[in-house]
Amino acid sequence: MKFGFSTLGCPGWTLEQTVDKAQEYGYDGIELRLLDGEVITPASLRTNFNRIANLFGSGKPELIVLGSSVRLTAADPAERAKNEQDLLAFIEIAQELKVPLVRVFGGLLPEGTPLSVGVERVSESLLRCAPIAERAGVTIALETHDAFSASSAVAAVLAKVKSSAVGALWDSHHPYRMGEAVAQVWTNLANRLVHFHVKDAQHRPDGTWQLVLLGEGEVPCREIVRALVMRGYHGYVVVEWEKKWHPEIEEPEVALPQHIKLMREWIADLV
Repeated sequence: MKFGFSTLGCPGWTLEQTVDKAQEYGYDGIELRLLDGEVITPASLRTNFNRIANLFGSGKPELIVLGSSVRLTAADPAERAKNEQDLLAFIEIAQELKVPLVRVFGGLLPEGTPLSVGVERVSESLLRCAPIAERAGVTIALETHDAFSASSAVAAVLAKVKSSAVGALWDSHHPYRMGEAVAQVWTNLANRLVHFHVKDAQHRPDGTWQLVLLGEGEVPCREIVRALVMRGYHGYVVVEWEKKWHPEIEEPEVALPQHIKLMREWIADLV
């Protein structure tokens, strides 16, 4: 099993600092969500293409994911087409940089819109993009997030999109808050699981969630990591510390070393 972290967790770092810290902390890979603190776009990746290629050219650490903001549930065909074009642009850049995965979201649905409608929209978009991803050797990873936070929702999309270039990204927090047990998520996603985000949180009395350091919340992260190891998952476990969206949480210099140290201890206990 390899460990990585998302640049969402270190919005104050340059890309060069991020690479240095990954090496210092012992991470194998980096998921690019922010570039110098700003959310990545195809345009920003093109502008920084040579810089990125040079920084990750040695493979230490690896650049493992382009964390796009693509969402595929829009009712407006023009908006959905624009997101599909963005996805294809990310796929092209991933191919050129030899990045294996591009992350996408299903997206939100207006109140009262059945999930089945969202499943159809996302499936249609992915079916249009999948053949291009296949030819590029890039996998599209659909995250358990937004209207698709439950693994059952992601599984419903994947059942309609049989392409080997489309898989599931399991975020530890969202299926849990949707009431899904670890075994249930594994059953729903295991055959198509290509990526994993580890994130711990504590449910507050007002109904919101507080992100906390690994092992300090109620998300069964240790159980999930154990299940991944015992069941032969060979992909990345990526720390998604959402410092960009929640500036009040601990600094990356605290959170990122803490996460990898604890996960290594959990895995060592299994031997």
